[in-house]
Amino acid sequence: MMFDNVARQMLRIIGKEPADKGIITLVQLPAAIAALKDAIAADKAAWTERTASGKLNADTEQDDGQTQFVSASQRAQPLLELFEWSLKDDKPVLWEG
Repeated sequence: MMFDNVARQMLRIIGKEPADKGIITLVQLPAAIAALKDAIAADKAAWTERTASGKLNADTEQDDGQTQFVSASQRAQPLLELFEWSLKDDKPVLWEG
């Protein structure tokens, strides 16, 4: 289960138009897996660069001054695992919102 804005972001990453319901076929799963892996790698690299340079997004600051951030790579990991399991079990991924 994902929040709407996160689900839409993940669908865009894999090249799907966000919709209330849809399918990722067995034929589409390898490309979707590759797209998520690429996005995870890019996000991790960007996060490493931001933390090394001391530049953090203003959205990561909480009221108490602590940094709180959930990266795109953290959000994508469970979906990547689902896609890999689905491909292994020869089952498409379906969703309905």
